[in-house]
Amino acid sequence: MRRLLAAGLLLASQLLPAAGVVHEYQLDNGLKLIVKEDHRAPVVISQVWYKVGASYEHDGITGVSHVLEHMMFKGTDAHPAGQFSRIISENGGSENAFTSKDYTAYFQKLEKSRLPISFELEADRMRNLNLQDEEFQKEIKVVMEERRLRTEDKPTALTYEQFGATAFISSSVRIPTIGWMNDLENMQLDDLQRWYERWYAPNNAIVVVVGDVEPDEVFKLAKKYFVSLKPEVIMPPKPRIEPPQKGRRDITVRAPAEVPYTIMGYKAPVLATAGERWEPYALEVLANIMDGGDSSRFTRDLVRGSQVASSAGAGYDLYDRQAGLFLLDGTPAGSHSVAELQEALFRQVRQLQDEPVTEAELSRVKTTVVANAVYELDSAFYQAMKIGQLEAVGLDWRLADEYVERINAVTAAQVQAVAKKYLVEEALTVARLDPLPMETGRQPSANSSGGAHGH
Repeated sequence: MRRLLAAGLLLASQLLPAAGVVHEYQLDNGLKLIVKEDHRAPVVISQVWYKVGASYEHDGITGVSHVLEHMMFKGTDAHPAGQFSRIISENGGSENAFTSKDYTAYFQKLEKSRLPISFELEADRMRNLNLQDEEFQKEIKVVMEERRLRTEDKPTALTYEQFGATAFISSSVRIPTIGWMNDLENMQLDDLQRWYERWYAPNNAIVVVVGDVEPDEVFKLAKKYFVSLKPEVIMPPKPRIEPPQKGRRDITVRAPAEVPYTIMGYKAPVLATAGERWEPYALEVLANIMDGGDSSRFTRDLVRGSQVASSAGAGYDLYDRQAGLFLLDGTPAGSHSVAELQEALFRQVRQLQDEPVTEAELSRVKTTVVANAVYELDSAFYQAMKIGQLEAVGLDWRLADEYVERINAVTAAQVQAVAKKYLVEEALTVARLDPLPMETGRQPSANSSGGAHGH
C-alpha cells in the first residue's frame, strides 16, 4: 500500500506541472494575464478576476461588491443592458460571475475562436460601465430577496452568519458577502460608483485563459482590447488585524428550523499569514483526517459508530487572504442533543491532540489528495479557477503545483502539533441553532453556510 502511495504521489507531482504550460504576461497598464495551454478540446475558458470582495468592505456599505457584480451586466454605451449575455449566448458560450470575501470574478466558456468576443466585452465593462439609478433600484431589490432566500430563510446559513460575526471583532472576515440587510436597504448608487472606480481597473485585475490557445496570440489580443484602459491608484485597505482572543465565545441562534445544528471554529492561520510554511498543509490534512470521506473519523465514530450525529464535518481553507477559522459542525441524530454532539466533537479534538494519527490514516488522506489533484486537471474551468484564486489573494499560482508535494510531506507529528497549537479553547467560538416551530405549511430552505454568490 505504501509503495503504491509513493508511486502515485510521484506520478501526481510530475503530472501537475506538466499538465499544461503556463505563460505569464503583464500589460503596461498593470493588467496581469496568465495563459495555460490545454489542447484537448477546441474550447477556451476566459476569466477576469478583480482583487476586491466582501473583506475589503467596511460597515455601512457591506454587500457593495456583490451588488456591483450584479450591476456589471447592466451595460455600457457600446453594449447596452442585456447585450453582454445575449452576445455570449449567440456565440454558443456560457457566462456567469461570483463574489467572495476576497475577490470578484467574471467568466465565459466559448469555442476557442470566440475569445476576442470575451475580451472585447470584458475590457469595455472594466472601465465604461453605465451605472443607472433605475437599474440599481431594481437590482438592489433582487439582492435583498437573495439575502432573504439564501440566509434569513436558511437556518444553518443564518447561524453561520451570526457565528462569523461573533468569532471576529476587528477582522473584515466577519463581513457577510451578501451584506447586512440594513446596509443593502440604505445603499446608494454613488456607493457603487465609487467602489467601481476604485477597484475595477486593469492594475487590480487578473485575466486567466485556459484552453486550446496559443499564448502569444492571447497576449496580442489582450493588448488589443485592454492596453488602452487607464489604471487607478490602488490604495490597499487598511489592515484590520484581529486582536488575540481571550477565551471561548458562545452564541445561541433561535430560528424556525426542523433540526438543531452546531458550528464551532478555532482561529487558525492561512498560507499567507502562517509563520511556519508547513502548518497550513498540516491543518489541511487534519481536516481530512476528521472529515474526508466514509473512512474519516467523524463518519466512522460519530455517524456510524456512536450515532450521536446524523452529519458531522470539518473545514479549512489554506488559500484565504486573511487568517480564518478551522471549522467543525454537525447535526445531532435522533434523541441526541447538541450538547452531546459538541462533547463528541471535543473528544475527537482531544484524541488528535493526545495521540498521533496512524500511518494508515495519513496514507488514506494523501491518496485522496492525489486522486483529486489528478481528477481536477480534467476541468479547464477548475484549472483557471485555481490560478485566479491564488493570484487574487496575493499568492503565486505556482503554489497549486506544489500542493501534492506539500501534503505528502506532512507527518503525523505535524498533524498532532497543529491540533495542540490551534484547536484550543482560548481561540474557540461555538454557535448552536435552537429550532423554533416552523410556520404551518412552510418548509425550510436547503442548508447553506454562506460562501460565494453568483449572478
